[in-house]
Amino acid sequence: MIPIGDEDTGGQPGLPWVNLAIIAINVIVFLYQLVDPNFTNGYSTVPAEITSGRDIVGQFPLTAPDGTVFVIDEAPGPMPIWLTLFTSMFMHGGWLHIGGNMLFLFIFGDNIEKAYGHIKYVVFYLVCGIIAGLAHVYSQPDSIIPSLGASGAISGVMAGYLVLFPTNRVKVILTLGFIFLRPIMVPAVVMIGIWALLQFINGLGAIAVTDQTSGVAYWAHIGGFIAGAVITLLAKPFLDRGTGAPSRVAAPY
Repeated sequence: MIPIGDEDTGGQPGLPWVNLAIIAINVIVFLYQLVDPNFTNGYSTVPAEITSGRDIVGQFPLTAPDGTVFVIDEAPGPMPIWLTLFTSMFMHGGWLHIGGNMLFLFIFGDNIEKAYGHIKYVVFYLVCGIIAGLAHVYSQPDSIIPSLGASGAISGVMAGYLVLFPTNRVKVILTLGFIFLRPIMVPAVVMIGIWALLQFINGLGAIAVTDQTSGVAYWAHIGGFIAGAVITLLAKPFLDRGTGAPSRVAAPY
């Protein structure tokens, strides 16, 4: 289920320039990663670095579940090392990674920015991202696998959207493997609810997996989602959700 648009509700008028700026920063950082791999290796979040409080540098062999041996190249990071909780949320591991994340942020972030206001939206986004990173660290405190991506912060944005605009319609494309079906409109509570349920199921399944090479940081998604939901529930009486009917469906990004 891939979202390609949503209803543009009320809230504060004007261009969601903060959300667009965050997208631009992510793209610029990703382009820089392409020319400087050491930046990626040094400024991603490594759970073992956060829990130990020291920058881990060097090459470390690990074995994947299929028996393949690969080497993790840990480059020097920022000082203090916990700053990687911030830097890693603007980094991505590939074109599909950044493309998917920025699509979700473009669709859901503008409504949340209009509700919170520009400055408070920045704070909300960063807090969700940092809590997401800490949730991942807590789930695998000894891991030396670098973690990166805006997914945790965007999970918080989606949770905020679910709290504030549960009945907004989201245009999604259903997928069956690599087959894309006809776009349909579904309530946000359905689209985001299914997405969140999958994260929790996969996160609970990951608890039983001890192998550090096992994949997606689901607990970062869960941590960011819980943070976004709790913060928005507490802030809801003070937020501007608009008084008019939704005005349009956003164009695909």
